[in-house]
Amino acid sequence: MSNQTRRERERAEREQLIITAARQLAEAEGWDAVTTRRLAAGIEYSQPVLYSHFKGKDAIMASVAVQGFAELAAELRTARTAAVDPRRALADVAAAYAAFAEERPALYDAMFTRAVDLPFASPDAPAALHAAFDELCAAVRPLSGDDEPGLLTETFWSGLHGLVTLMRSNRLPRGDHDRRLALLIDRFWG
Repeated sequence: MSNQTRRERERAEREQLIITAARQLAEAEGWDAVTTRRLAAGIEYSQPVLYSHFKGKDAIMASVAVQGFAELAAELRTARTAAVDPRRALADVAAAYAAFAEERPALYDAMFTRAVDLPFASPDAPAALHAAFDELCAAVRPLSGDDEPGLLTETFWSGLHGLVTLMRSNRLPRGDHDRRLALLIDRFWG
């Protein structure tokens, strides 16, 4: 292995270490607790090392979000492709989306509620963002009829996001969550 290859591998490993540490700290204490000082101390590197990888906390959070979108896409794909029919696929994708948000609240926040410097709904968006949206779209497409599938997907996604966000912030009782998801699927399916 050449010195250049080794340095590149070590740099990628250090970058992933920073991202993982930020994600773990955010899940434990929230994003406000994530600072470059705490991250540097946690991974036992200096702050200048962090800044050699990322411009600051916002850039770290954006990287966490991109990885989250890749994970979400994989989970939605698994749910969609395991379903026996399109209606079940839509319901399973909705359930997988809600479970993802519930199980990884800080990651979900980085992806959908915190301000991050990522282009959304743009050809310039990272591939992971497109992949997650494409999985939602694949589940919604069978019921799009004359509607534009992308717009219908955005509407379905908005409903999912609203339900998840309102439940997570205790604006909606958790006990009726499954019934709400079923109502959303029923209304979308027609």
